[in-house]
Amino acid sequence: MTRLYEREARSISKLAHLRFYPLAVTGGAGATLIADDGRRLLDFAASWGAASLGHSDPRIREAVDRALSSQAGASYLSGASLATVQLAEELLSLVPARAAGRIWFGHSGSDANETVARMVIAATGRPRIISFSGAYHGGTTGSAAVSGHPSQTLPKAPGLTLVPYPDSYADGEEAAEKALARLDSLLAGPVPPQEVAAFFIEPIQSDGGMLVPPAGFFAEIERRCRKHAILLVSDEVKVGLGRTGQLHAFAHHGIEPDIVVFGKGLGGGLPISAVAGPEAVMNFASAFSFQTLHGNPVCAAAALAVLEAIRTDGLAENAARVGAHLLSRLQALKQRHALIGDVRGQGLAIGIELVTDRATRSPAKRQTAMTVYRAFEYGLVMFYVGVKSNVIELTPPLTLTREEADLGIQMLDMALADVEAGKVDPSLPGAFAGW
Repeated sequence: MTRLYEREARSISKLAHLRFYPLAVTGGAGATLIADDGRRLLDFAASWGAASLGHSDPRIREAVDRALSSQAGASYLSGASLATVQLAEELLSLVPARAAGRIWFGHSGSDANETVARMVIAATGRPRIISFSGAYHGGTTGSAAVSGHPSQTLPKAPGLTLVPYPDSYADGEEAAEKALARLDSLLAGPVPPQEVAAFFIEPIQSDGGMLVPPAGFFAEIERRCRKHAILLVSDEVKVGLGRTGQLHAFAHHGIEPDIVVFGKGLGGGLPISAVAGPEAVMNFASAFSFQTLHGNPVCAAAALAVLEAIRTDGLAENAARVGAHLLSRLQALKQRHALIGDVRGQGLAIGIELVTDRATRSPAKRQTAMTVYRAFEYGLVMFYVGVKSNVIELTPPLTLTREEADLGIQMLDMALADVEAGKVDPSLPGAFAGW
């Protein structure tokens, strides 16, 4: 391991670690990270999608510099600040009418989803929430309480009901039908719909395995929510703001959520999250969910720069183009590598499911860990997700070029070939727990 990684091990707690190999960086620009040994690494993860414009983007640097040159405080807790108000107004102009009431600001998708989970129950008086098995809505106590990812051991909310997320690779054409049938049986029996405050959805279930739902599935979910006056909450934290090839990931499904949750890429690498929702819910009480640095004007200025770059540079369109190219190249890799069972995604939110046997679809957990480790040795940064830890996730910067995409595919190709040929020591990733 490198010296920087060893220094970290002696000084920083592991409580916030989710590690896959000894990544240690000292800088970066665009889709490139600079390792502490001087290597230039191609970043196909963008810190789980948070570095939406890549690294050291000049527009973010300029916005932050302006905000710090005459700093309007550090919070919106006890006073309005210009950048925070401007960001709220901009976000309200971008969301559907149902959600264009008020904006709440936080630090991360976790505190945003926790706030929504508390808020919808308090505002509606309904004690139940529905979300999906495999869903990851955050790592705080309250956000994990409405999540369904098996890696989380925090207690679930007493009113939580989990329903299956359709997995077309595992269940084929019947995936959506099975999930909807399960939901309907619950609403007809043990989960009275008049007691349900909200239904949390992920337009792509990212940490659950980059699952892309079948066409029409979320329209059916929305129809049931409208019938029973259940608030529809779209968690756009990882897959929103241009990543899927449209500004909002829910737009692929022709639905209009009541509440939209933003995080990760909104700040372009700085900590900020936002919730957009109807005024009656968002303003039902004061001092309900706050931390001192919520609505920080410096982070808000960075977020404004991110939104402007997405719009003026056509980054959603770039994600669609480069993402389609990546998917095509990955489908070609699938023909050469038996480890690849499925390739799926939208835009620059892509999953590669590895299996030991395509007929049985047995998860290749060990080989997945070895592949991302070997790819790192070749100079490619990517991680894996999924309830069985066998889906390589690609969430590169929205600025990724076709040439960078091709370079990443070359390194992934070599990594897969080495794993299949038995050239990777299986003990190498052993020190890294991953998911």
